[in-house]
Amino acid sequence: MSDIHAKESVKQYLTGVVSTITPEIVRSIKRGYTRKDFTSDLMSGLIVGILALPLAIAFAIASGVGPEQGLYTAIIAGFIISLLGGSRFQIGGPTGAFIVIVYGIVSQYGYDGLASATLLAGIFLVIFGLAKFGAIIKFIPYPVTVGFTAGIAIIIALGQVPNFFGLTFAGADPADAVGKIKLYVSSFGSMNVYSVIVGVVALAVCILWPKITTKVPGSLIAIIVATVMVKVLGWDDPVNGHGVVTIGMKNHIPSGFPVPHLPNISLEMMQKVFQPALTIAMLGAIESLLSAVVADGMTSTKHRSNTELFGQGVANILSPIFGGIPATGAIARTATNIRNGAVSPISGLVHAVVLLLIMLVLGKYAEMIPMAALAAVLFQVAFNMCGYRSVIKMFKAPKSDVTVMLVAFFLTVIIDLTVAIEVGVLLAAVLFIKRMSDVAEVEAVSSALKDDDDEAARNTLGRQVPKGVLVYELAGSLFFGAVDKFKETMNRISEKPKILILRMRSVSSIDAAGINMIEDLLKRCKSEGTQLLLSGVHAQPVVALTRAGVLAQLGEENALGNIDAALNRARELLGLPIVDASQEEQKAPTVSWEKSLDKPWMPEESNAAVAEETPEVIAERMMDEPIKKIEDRK
Repeated sequence: MSDIHAKESVKQYLTGVVSTITPEIVRSIKRGYTRKDFTSDLMSGLIVGILALPLAIAFAIASGVGPEQGLYTAIIAGFIISLLGGSRFQIGGPTGAFIVIVYGIVSQYGYDGLASATLLAGIFLVIFGLAKFGAIIKFIPYPVTVGFTAGIAIIIALGQVPNFFGLTFAGADPADAVGKIKLYVSSFGSMNVYSVIVGVVALAVCILWPKITTKVPGSLIAIIVATVMVKVLGWDDPVNGHGVVTIGMKNHIPSGFPVPHLPNISLEMMQKVFQPALTIAMLGAIESLLSAVVADGMTSTKHRSNTELFGQGVANILSPIFGGIPATGAIARTATNIRNGAVSPISGLVHAVVLLLIMLVLGKYAEMIPMAALAAVLFQVAFNMCGYRSVIKMFKAPKSDVTVMLVAFFLTVIIDLTVAIEVGVLLAAVLFIKRMSDVAEVEAVSSALKDDDDEAARNTLGRQVPKGVLVYELAGSLFFGAVDKFKETMNRISEKPKILILRMRSVSSIDAAGINMIEDLLKRCKSEGTQLLLSGVHAQPVVALTRAGVLAQLGEENALGNIDAALNRARELLGLPIVDASQEEQKAPTVSWEKSLDKPWMPEESNAAVAEETPEVIAERMMDEPIKKIEDRK
């Protein structure tokens, strides 16, 4: 029988893996794919492919690598993301979000370090997908996301100042924001007016073009206008021109495709870039799933997050093999894809093929693009990315959230994106724990309980607390951050009552520290001759206390479904008359897992057996089942 269970478990696991790695493109074709659909995907892919050209080049140069590496990434990673991803409309490639982290890795470790980090990040993303972490990514605190996104936007814009203003200076451009600002201020005397004119024209086109049409992206028109203007006026002429720098003066765009080869990867390098690689993976997961969610909202569809992470992972593993950089889902390109009529992931495949053809045929013309025009495009990208509305809204949030946002923002700008995410998440978690512990309460209940809650008894006599009985009410999660507050209050109990009732109707969850507190209180009560009763215990605490053996020590007859039952149990222990509850009270359960009871003061069913049937416990039991089967076989 155990072999059958083992085979069934393996079969279920493999079925889940196959479901995860089955790409959306397969499902789209199975749903029925027509010639009309292909025509729509072809047109959309063509437009997005043209749009992706200047962006891929701009993001690559801003990241400290060559323009060809941005193109390789958009082609290879963009193709794989559409082929293996879990969204119908996702367009992948290099994005602005990676500029800061990529620039830092290249500056410190060179391209070999970046290739190692990208490949390692791809492995992480594949693991995230297979481990079904797609839903967990959403637990990255919102203030952290707002903070580091705004910080990245500032860094992107700051890095384009020299290209926009045509600044010249000796030495390398510093990686840190403060160093950049100092250098730019000291070099402002070298400003090239003609570069500024080109940049302003390109920026104006980017801003004004959407008012004419959104079918053709403004960034593409801006690049074309700026390139034609510089070429016609001869401003890029190295002899008689005005010194407007173009891509071709700094970089060469190849007319061929690279031969795949493994980058120079070593274990030592992997150790050095482990943290940046994890940051790339987390950032890529957040960006890609955010882009997929935006696409879902625009099309009323539903992406598969784990499949999307798997596809993103494979894309980032293959990207450095072809000389590329990190890639993820691009929100702007994905939205453009949808607006132009995309139907399936085939539009993303078309976009990659179009980019490849442009690079092979028109690569030499791309070298004519002025760097000031690319800077203008990235200024607009940074502005759209900064999310200033979200930042303004955040200042209306609780102070702790504002603090987290500002810390993430300044750490991104001043120090490093990796540090910003790590510290931001940690700080958000600590402040959340403090907030939860602040709302946790313990209070003594007077001799006559109030009737203004969901456990109100119609028989007022039943709410009288007998002499020798103390009732304390707990509120909030009974977890490690709040246990000290509960302990301090319980330790202040000077008298030794015959019966102590803990009213737990407002305690929805309990952890190991909370269980330990209840167990210590139970031991103390036994040593002082006091009987401990628990009242209104919800499903999760009941199950947790049962599994820890605390309920067995207490006696299940002493864990009551409501305060009326607890008071009657106390009367029974004291030898006092029982107060009968009305039939109306017996029919209305007071906690989610309680059933109608014939004797509320001696509940035979208000225990873990009933609590085990609640939805959350059933789900937890299903997750634990494979582990239990393995243990049984042992």
